[in-house]
Amino acid sequence: MSNIAKIEFHALEYSGKNYMSWAIDVHIHREAMAISETIIERNVYSPQDKAKVIICLRKDMEEMLRYEYLNTTDPNILWNNLKERFDHQKEVILPNAKVEWMALRFQDFKKVNDYNSTLFRICPQLKFGGEEVSDVAMI
Repeated sequence: MSNIAKIEFHALEYSGKNYMSWAIDVHIHREAMAISETIIERNVYSPQDKAKVIICLRKDMEEMLRYEYLNTTDPNILWNNLKERFDHQKEVILPNAKVEWMALRFQDFKKVNDYNSTLFRICPQLKFGGEEVSDVAMI
């Protein structure tokens, strides 16, 4: 557990293509560091904790994106700016996932593992977009 601060994950791409997984990874990382509330308005965290979050957010962003938000020093403002810029992906991901879900047929796959892999890629996208996928529907 002592190496939790050293955990690395993919940087947020300038296009925001990986925003969904990046935001989840950053949230989990902040929770592990016990500084998750620093991105909430009117929080009572110390300047040192806010600096930790800014460092955490910046180090996991592509260089061009980092330069774009160079003057943003409040983690709440940076998080909200990134969310405003990239959170629209729910509207992009959900329709694509629905189309894939409707076209998903077990008989189209040669191996069960290939079907499961596709199934377990689509289901989180549906859940991210607010759609519930029951176990019965997965079967």
